[in-house]
Amino acid sequence: MEATPTLSSHAQRRVASPPGGHEEKSPPESVYMDYNATTPLEPAVIQAVTEAMQEAWGNPSSPHPAGRKAKDVIHAARESLAKMIGGSAQDIIFTSGGTESNNLVIRSAVTHSHKARPAEGALPHIVTCTVEHDSVRLPLERLAEEHAAAVTFVPVSTASGQAEADDILAAVRPATCLVTVMLANNETGVIMPIPEISRRVRTLNRERAASGQPAILLHTDAAQALGKRRVDVEDLGVDLLTIVGHKFYGPRIGALYVRGLGEHTPLYPMLFGGGQERNFRPGTENTPMIAGLGKAAELVTENCEAYEAHMRDVRDYLEERLVAEFGEKKIHVNCQFPGVERLPNTCNFSFLGPRLQGGLGPGSVSP
Repeated sequence: MEATPTLSSHAQRRVASPPGGHEEKSPPESVYMDYNATTPLEPAVIQAVTEAMQEAWGNPSSPHPAGRKAKDVIHAARESLAKMIGGSAQDIIFTSGGTESNNLVIRSAVTHSHKARPAEGALPHIVTCTVEHDSVRLPLERLAEEHAAAVTFVPVSTASGQAEADDILAAVRPATCLVTVMLANNETGVIMPIPEISRRVRTLNRERAASGQPAILLHTDAAQALGKRRVDVEDLGVDLLTIVGHKFYGPRIGALYVRGLGEHTPLYPMLFGGGQERNFRPGTENTPMIAGLGKAAELVTENCEAYEAHMRDVRDYLEERLVAEFGEKKIHVNCQFPGVERLPNTCNFSFLGPRLQGGLGPGSVSP
């Protein structure tokens, strides 16, 4: 998977000669470099979506053959997602996308805190970092504005670009119910130390259990990491993980991993209806998009090492060429922190110079 030239249909061929016999030139080729925003669909994903639309059109809740066909497609996709992240299929809930998944986590944590601590006076408390996606930041800000929860936004370290485990743990209070830190940042490419944060939170949870305090849940939004590096929920040690299909060549649909759904990890629905997704996310399932998401996950599982190696080669080449062409006095490649892992596809750089105008932040491209 790479940034390949994309041409409109009229640019893929010479336009007929106008009067006078002069041939019109094709417009220059363009290279798409915004893969952290969204990725195009893989052909195999398009095929899976199309086949599901044609062959699995039944309502998955219906007991007749057409319904069972759709239900089987959904089951297979759930298995593929679970395999991609090293989890169990029964712990996967399909959602409309990352925004819904993140909001569902936050609302569930607050609801559970109220149920677990009904007599406590303190507001439920959530710890996050300052570089989260808006689908985490804005719901938390809204909860704080409404005095429905207290929120601590931990700054990332200027030495590593990471939300350091020490800083995250230092922000925890007795009323803390959730720690949510993204797995990889979409602008810097920096990988957050989620396994270390997880180990520290688990240790703290053992101490809290001994004193009768409820456990702190740990969530990571893995939208930017999936498809670009190996993601394993056991290695990460998280309770909840957000999956976003259109970040790894799948359709615009998502999922949420919930460890020990309903038993180890509580989840409270935001919607109420027909009982789909075991009542945690009701609504008739979008079978074609789920099928496409499953196929994209299958491709990641099969090819992730090759994808990662290729992306890293392209990124490193781009950074080398930028410095060679512009020189170190005119360009600076950011986020190359010693000992800190970056996404293999993300390059963040700044143009330097006193005559630059506009006050724009660093540019970032994603090979």
